[in-house]
Amino acid sequence: MQRIWDISPPVAAGSPVFPGDTAYRQAWAASIGPGCPVNVSTLTLSPHVGAHADAPLHYDPAGQTIGQLDLTPYLGPCRVIHAIGVHPLVQWEHIAHAATGLPPRVLVRTYQHMPVDRWDPALAAFAPETIARLADAGVQLVGIDTASIDPAESKTLDSHQVIRQRGLRVLENLVLDDVPEGDYELIALPLKLMTADASPVRAILRSLP
Repeated sequence: MQRIWDISPPVAAGSPVFPGDTAYRQAWAASIGPGCPVNVSTLTLSPHVGAHADAPLHYDPAGQTIGQLDLTPYLGPCRVIHAIGVHPLVQWEHIAHAATGLPPRVLVRTYQHMPVDRWDPALAAFAPETIARLADAGVQLVGIDTASIDPAESKTLDSHQVIRQRGLRVLENLVLDDVPEGDYELIALPLKLMTADASPVRAILRSLP
């Protein structure tokens, strides 16, 4: 049987968000009791909470929303590459050891243990040159185990702009702690949110048959 790795962090009250972003909140619109057979919750959250896919609209005022995107990049052969401890930027030299014959999707692990319960202002990010070289190699989607492919303090979002220019898709906030370096099948479908700039995903990897 194929093994499954759940690479999504838990989402609940207290889940870290980018400073100033909307934290996860949950209230009950209905509760099981006399005259009510169901529990129904109301959620308030940023679409960037937990594992998520950015839409072009996030970094391009004329970009597509997440609900308008083709799902193909979010499903299929994928390679996990370890660059543990690299900081502040993942350079090509940090992933070159596993960059031969790349599949269309590449996820990079930078943490020994991804901080699922706190914001990390010193998160590792991609060098824009690394994104460009991955695009040159035919990669359609890149992912990382931090909250952004750009440094937290960046105002120019250089790696996001390369993504925009080259038409790549991106996943952020993945949990790759228990995933060995190697090739897998990625399944990380965003919700069909027709006006949103991102979407949470339940990202998993499956071992190849």
